[in-house]
Amino acid sequence: MMEDGAALRRRLATEAAPALIGVVTACEASIRAGGRLFFCGNGGSAADAQHLATELLVRLRSSVERPSWPAIALTLDPAVLTAGGNDYGFDQVFARPLSGLGRAGDVLFGITTSGRSPNVIKALETARAMGIVTVGLLGGDGGPAKALCDHVLLVPSAETARIQEAHIALGHAVMELLEDRLVRP
Repeated sequence: MMEDGAALRRRLATEAAPALIGVVTACEASIRAGGRLFFCGNGGSAADAQHLATELLVRLRSSVERPSWPAIALTLDPAVLTAGGNDYGFDQVFARPLSGLGRAGDVLFGITTSGRSPNVIKALETARAMGIVTVGLLGGDGGPAKALCDHVLLVPSAETARIQEAHIALGHAVMELLEDRLVRP
C-alpha cells in the first residue's frame, strides 16, 4: 500500500507538473484580483475540501507568515447542505451556494475520486456558467467531471484511498507554490 502510493505520487510529480503550474497560476491571478477559492467534494473529498481551504485561511507552513487568503469549503455548513438537499436536491448542494457566493475570476476546486459525483458536476457546470475557473482533483479516467474543468489534476488510479492520498499531496503542492508566489519575491 505504502509503496503503491509512493510510486503513484512519484509518477504525478513528473506527469502532473504542467497542470499543477496552471492551477497555481489561476489561483494566484484570482487572489491578486480579490477573488476567492472554493472547494467541494463528498465524504473523504469533503474533508479534503475543508483541509485545503483551511490551509489558505489559517496557515500551511509555520515558517511562512502571511495574511489569511479567501477560501471557502462549500461542505462546511450543515444548514445550507440540508436545506439545499431538501429544497433543491442533493445534486444542487454545492451549486446553489456557489451561485450566490461566487463571481467571475474565482476558482472552484471540484474534488471527486470517480469524476462522477452529480453534485460536484453541477457545481462545475454552475462555475463555468459564471466565469469561475474550474479545477478538477479527479481520479481514474476523470469521468464526466473532466470535461467541465479548465485545469485537471488527474490521479490515474482506481483505488479510492490512493487517489485521496494523491489529492492531498497535489493540493499541498498547489498551496505551497501559491504561497511561494504570493509571499516570497
